[in-house]
Amino acid sequence: TDLKVTGIDFLKSQNCRLHHTDAYNIKNLVVRRGQPFQLQLNCSRELRPTDKLALRFGIGENPMKIRGTLMSLNPMRQPDFSGWKVSIVKNSGQQCLLSVISSPWAPVGKYTLNVKTGSDTYKPEMGDIYLLFNPWCEDDVVFMADEARRNEYVLNDTGYIYVGSAYNIYNKPWNFGQFEEYILDACMYLMDKSGLKLSSRRDPVLVSRAMSALVNANDDNGVVMGNWAGDYSNGTSPMDWIGSVAILQQYYKTQKPVCFGQCWVFAGVLTTVMRCLGIPCRCVSNFNSAHDTDENLRVDIYLNEYGEKLTSMSLDSVWNFHVWNDVWMRRLDLPAGFSGWQAIDATPQEQSQGMFQCGPCSVKAVKEGDVYLPFDGKFVYAEVNADKVYWLVKKVNGKDKFTRISTETEGIGVKISTKAVGEDRREDITSQYKFPEGSEEERESMEKACSFIRSSRMATHARFAAAVPRLLSLDIHPPEPLPKTGLHLEITNKAALHPGNPLELAITVKTSAPGKQVINLVGSCQLQSYTGKVEASLGYVKETVELKGGSETQIPLIIGADTYMKTLASVEDEVLVHVTAIAEVQGTDDKLTKEITMPFEYPPITVQMPETAKLNEEFTCAFIFKNKLNMPLDNCKLLVEGLGIFKMTTFDQGDIQPGRIIKSEVICTPTRLGEKKMVAKLTSAQLKGISAEKKITITN
Repeated sequence: TDLKVTGIDFLKSQNCRLHHTDAYNIKNLVVRRGQPFQLQLNCSRELRPTDKLALRFGIGENPMKIRGTLMSLNPMRQPDFSGWKVSIVKNSGQQCLLSVISSPWAPVGKYTLNVKTGSDTYKPEMGDIYLLFNPWCEDDVVFMADEARRNEYVLNDTGYIYVGSAYNIYNKPWNFGQFEEYILDACMYLMDKSGLKLSSRRDPVLVSRAMSALVNANDDNGVVMGNWAGDYSNGTSPMDWIGSVAILQQYYKTQKPVCFGQCWVFAGVLTTVMRCLGIPCRCVSNFNSAHDTDENLRVDIYLNEYGEKLTSMSLDSVWNFHVWNDVWMRRLDLPAGFSGWQAIDATPQEQSQGMFQCGPCSVKAVKEGDVYLPFDGKFVYAEVNADKVYWLVKKVNGKDKFTRISTETEGIGVKISTKAVGEDRREDITSQYKFPEGSEEERESMEKACSFIRSSRMATHARFAAAVPRLLSLDIHPPEPLPKTGLHLEITNKAALHPGNPLELAITVKTSAPGKQVINLVGSCQLQSYTGKVEASLGYVKETVELKGGSETQIPLIIGADTYMKTLASVEDEVLVHVTAIAEVQGTDDKLTKEITMPFEYPPITVQMPETAKLNEEFTCAFIFKNKLNMPLDNCKLLVEGLGIFKMTTFDQGDIQPGRIIKSEVICTPTRLGEKKMVAKLTSAQLKGISAEKKITITN
């Protein structure tokens, strides 16, 4: 009688455990490439050496052997050229246990399996098998040697994104949720939508670049619509997301861009997509991040005579922070030495090859100034290395007159941060992106980068040739000589920056040179969004002080609460306090500029729940918040999500008066074992995001 296959057992629980895919919330088999998995065939009779049996794995609409998209594997024959192998582990009676190994360079995606025996083809139910990148396999280009790092960068479905300012960094808890329902299918949909040829889907360089384009909605109706305009009325404010799951699920369901995101949302979603596909990935926050539009490694900052920043004059900008991603891979397309972490960025800032995409750009190449290597090295290099040039703008006879005040060579690209491996703390990775400021290696790297940028850069784009003075040459600025008068500026806050209280700031002027000096000082306070856009100018001080050598004086800058409360409530973005000071020594050319950005400080939310709970048994979780501020918080919302314990939900809390305590409780039913996290966020018209989290261990 002819051999027929009557059933296939995908041995899901054993295969998924060995492939580290048991967390995916999907009924199908999910395996990683280059690693064996087993299938059990149920046959009409025992398999004989003369039988014709072929396992056919196909990917794409029209799988073909010649294109490498159809693998037809016969356990009786030698392995074929595709690099896939199948062998018989055990053959007894009507059951035959097979071991299949895919090529470690196989295209990643959804494969359909059917089994051909003679003229009969068996198509199993649930015959789609998902094949992912494999950081556990030494022959895969995404191989990562260390178990703790794989656990963090591939398997951890929660984490932090670092925000705030260089002066005061805080963490934003983020649920990546790469294993949640429909997320893997959403990633497969993105792969199909990307237009990547099936043969390109084996290469993490091309896959990560395509995903950096598709996570933003520009060009291609991708996942998240960016919005920095401050009006989020026809969507969700970027401040109101606490994870990627709701975004990717909504996108998969509607196949329309989700409104709205800013840089941390793009980075959070791209982390989810990369980890879901099996590419190790981390979120990277760069503080004082340059957005250098014209590739001259300079960001020009224009100040008026009160020291207030004029953001409308410059196309360049310095963001308080910018978040992108690093992905881990061997770069077979680059010379040796540039493998490891590669920067990719889904925030739509500048076009690359005609699309809003960025990277992968070797972090090692950024550090060493090899910015000619693909992709987008010049843009990433400038984000962490540009110089800040300060200009004073004064009206003279009705025309703007520009005077260069000073150049700062060390302020951009500081405290580059990511979550530490296996720990809930910030790790500083600046040294992976840059040599120490002022070191010989840093100077060599800068000279190398400048030589490439200079040779590739034609005259400044016509659109910049306005009335604003621009140095067309690319100067490598030596560090500014210290002012001969030993002038030094410091900006501090005398009290915590609680919304509703006066902002008590101070500017300290010091001089170390002997003799008497007369110093003209101006200091201004503004509110700005994280991209450096000024939302309101709150006030300034203008004083002339006399200092003797080695002395200092402190000038207060106090802003009443009523000066900024209206702005706080009317602006939909989170704003930061920005202070700029300019000091000029009379009778000399000595000028100095100092600026600092500080976030407001908020009262905390407390999360109360047990430390452990049992699978499928209810427990209560409470959120407590006391408004300790001297102002009511209007239109408050509490956002709550715990992966595997509680689906993302928003609770309206109304207005919370000063001194009032709110307590909200939710009933949770855990559906998965292990350590889980509950994340909560409170937003209001005045405060855009107070976050808290708590861990719980779910046991049997």
